[in-house]
Amino acid sequence: MVHAYSAGGDFGRLRAEFELPDGFGADVLAEAETVAMDPPAAVAPREDATALPLVTIDPPGAKDLDQAMALERRGEGFRVHYAIADLGGFVRPGGRLDREARRRGQTLYLPDGNVPLHPPVLSEGAASLLPGETRRAVLWTIDLDSGGEPTATRVRRALVRSTARFDYESVQAAFATGTPHPSIEPLPALGRLRRELAVHRGAVEPQLPEQAIGGDAGDGWVLGMRPRNPVDAWNAEISLLTGMAAAGIMIEAGIGVLRTLPDPDEESVNWLRRSAQALGIPWPAGTSVSELLAGLDPALPESMALYTCSTRLLRGAGYTSFAGGAPDSTSHAGIGAPYAHVTAPIRRLVDRFATEVCLAVSAGAEVPGWVQAALPELPSLMSTSDGLAARVERACLDQVEAWMLAERVGSTFEAVVLRAEEARAEILVEDPPVMGRCAGANLPEGERITVRLTAVDVERRKVSFERA
Repeated sequence: MVHAYSAGGDFGRLRAEFELPDGFGADVLAEAETVAMDPPAAVAPREDATALPLVTIDPPGAKDLDQAMALERRGEGFRVHYAIADLGGFVRPGGRLDREARRRGQTLYLPDGNVPLHPPVLSEGAASLLPGETRRAVLWTIDLDSGGEPTATRVRRALVRSTARFDYESVQAAFATGTPHPSIEPLPALGRLRRELAVHRGAVEPQLPEQAIGGDAGDGWVLGMRPRNPVDAWNAEISLLTGMAAAGIMIEAGIGVLRTLPDPDEESVNWLRRSAQALGIPWPAGTSVSELLAGLDPALPESMALYTCSTRLLRGAGYTSFAGGAPDSTSHAGIGAPYAHVTAPIRRLVDRFATEVCLAVSAGAEVPGWVQAALPELPSLMSTSDGLAARVERACLDQVEAWMLAERVGSTFEAVVLRAEEARAEILVEDPPVMGRCAGANLPEGERITVRLTAVDVERRKVSFERA
């Protein structure tokens, strides 16, 4: 994280405003304690995969560990072992935990503490793939050829034991010094292959830096920009690979739930092409949107502006459930292929149900009735929780920005114009790293300008700029 600035305050008012739950009811906690100590019997035999040298890669301090991996080189190709926490092995269909999880939809992340999907006794304890602990998991094994394309997929319930917990920076440092853990030694080679395939598939991936809030109890909150490092991108490719494999299983079986995003229409692509021309970014004939975005330098202001413009192509994301045959539209434009959520069941409701479909289909069994009954309502449940999560995340960032800038009204800052409208523009202030709106006509997209902070409303979480 770079460009760090501290700000005081707490998020209690924000939690109340969004009516976020404060803990779990006694009945939900009681059921969670019971299943953590004595999980329900497995619906199928579990393979003993505790000998696999699995490792986890997560943000520092994370305890709700959904995924663990062990990668192998096989001749010219690769084998991916990807263990996913098995929430289906704990949550009884129709029980108190199940009903509460459906009400919440997903874990919400706030700087002063999460609002978890499941009680911590599960999410940070019995279900989490913590190192040195034998855990119930859904184990995916995917074989890939020398080009990184899958050739075989197997999914089943298993017992696993993670051998180590890493974070992105420590893994990046290990690769830099040539000392990676053997279980992830193939990650750069496979990750790069999968990144190249994503471009060839036409995946639309704006490489915008991410605002992030950190801090500790003594020094207040810290706001910075978190660029995506290579390990983050490579690690994400393993999750995406698994999600695409899951989508393929469900589409072939004609039952399941996909994460979908319509392909951009011709008008939107032409609009992006005009934006690139205005920014002075060459767009050679025959170059796809994916290829163009992948070739930009993220450090340049005009690149950030075009990345922001390209988000217009990624509208209409949702979930599509189906039974009795595959739906007409199965694509996800951001990935360039059909895709399903199955790799984060501790933190996201839909993953548990999609995983049960894949397990049943792979075993040649009928999809459980409780899963079939839930499929039609999952798109609505997830869309509602996705919307809440996005609003809460934005509100937290806006609040910290307002706290940071409250005493600096009248000051000037350097900023990049990301997207201009008729009388205002979306800007990225570089120092401190603040996303905001700037009043002014004909502001130059993709250029650096000087802006003046004109007002801060801490209560409403609003900051206002004008061109200086």
